[in-house]
Amino acid sequence: MGEAATIIILGGAGDLALRKLLPALALARSKGKLRETTRIIAAGRRALTSESYRSQVSRALEGSGVSGADATTFVADLTYVAVPDPAGWRALAESVRACEAKRGLANRLIYMALPPQQVEGTLHALGAVGLSVGSGWVRLVVEKPFGHDLASAQHLNGVIHAHFAESAVYRIDHYLGKETVQNLLVLRFANALFESLWHRDRIEAVEIMVAESAGVGSRAGYYDQVGAVRDMLQNHLLQILTLVAMEVPAKMQADAIRHEKLKVLQSLVPLGPEALVVGQYGPGQVGGVEVAGYQAEAGVRAGSPTETYAALRVEIDNWRWQGVPFYLVTGKRMPDRLTRIAVRFRRAPVCLFESMGTCMVSSNVLVVTLQPNEGFSLHIDVKVPGSPMALRQIPLRFAYDELGYQMPEAYETLLVDVVRGDQTLFVHADEVEHAWRYFSGLSSLSLPLHTYDAGTWGPSAALSHGIWERRLVTEV
Repeated sequence: MGEAATIIILGGAGDLALRKLLPALALARSKGKLRETTRIIAAGRRALTSESYRSQVSRALEGSGVSGADATTFVADLTYVAVPDPAGWRALAESVRACEAKRGLANRLIYMALPPQQVEGTLHALGAVGLSVGSGWVRLVVEKPFGHDLASAQHLNGVIHAHFAESAVYRIDHYLGKETVQNLLVLRFANALFESLWHRDRIEAVEIMVAESAGVGSRAGYYDQVGAVRDMLQNHLLQILTLVAMEVPAKMQADAIRHEKLKVLQSLVPLGPEALVVGQYGPGQVGGVEVAGYQAEAGVRAGSPTETYAALRVEIDNWRWQGVPFYLVTGKRMPDRLTRIAVRFRRAPVCLFESMGTCMVSSNVLVVTLQPNEGFSLHIDVKVPGSPMALRQIPLRFAYDELGYQMPEAYETLLVDVVRGDQTLFVHADEVEHAWRYFSGLSSLSLPLHTYDAGTWGPSAALSHGIWERRLVTEV
């Protein structure tokens, strides 16, 4: 448990705050992960009273897992301040200081749950009214996207650093808050069995996939300007890749882990047109339901060239991984909602088990499932009982739900970490800039936009180009 603080949510009446942040904070408080003296002040452009805002939050907490009594206590302590103009920022600062004086609070957590175009102006406003400094610690949480290219990311970092030291900045990627992503570090570094095999001599390929069965939904206005590469590959999947590929850190501390993650980004082989396949979904069936194609979605530009699918072959030019392909795959309107890492080990150098001249031995595959059904499985060959000599691949499984664990929401984990001052699961400025540097030549690549039917695993071109080996998905 960290110190008590005033938590300021900018964009407090928005979808992110109501659906994710406030339920996560309410759950954390009900579990004793936040001090009872911590207070939450929400701010937004909408003209709401604290009473009407509390009613909205009460509805948002229904079904969140927070008990009625805990929800009532949590909501009663909320304050809302309308910030429709520059004068509103002064009112917000006065409200924060009054709360701190009344409650004896010195620390501040400022969460920017805002659209990208509002971030820079908000940072300057925070500095102008003095909210970026205080008598205790002041920590800033920034949601992605962290810029839209290298130049904009560098500019955004410059604006942030004009008001906050990097040690006080928490760039949040909610994928890194998932329990199985964190457990990946335990799997690798607490189990000598895996770490001793975790290199190019034993591993043939790695796949990191984020598949979504949903379409763009209400995000079309944003998504149509961004696409799958910038929305998913550049941040979520590349961040997971760094955790899979990083060297053993000197200590399990934020700075040591960040140092090793950065080394992976610095070792990426430059992106070329042969490494990336992009696609866009057309009409089809998902879960037995007919759905429209991307071009027919509300809010999408006529003739939009935005990709909803991307498959990227990444190579890491270092001693551990040279020659091992990493396949990063993401897409919308795919058959299932699935986020997972598949590590395929090399087969035995000599095949001792054959049938009619065909080798029966399969590659061992370690699968880390991030969502749904979080857990791990290691797929190994065994003999089929009663047969002369037939092999079958079976999984050795660990699933959190089978042990009765209640998985915390990613935002709950990450918000508690901010209060505790733990930056391990957050993205450093250098990581942001190196990730964008890797994709800096993307706009100059002339890539065909392939179509794929909704409810399929993406365009066939990804297979014919050797970007994605389907058996990593279908066999395990």
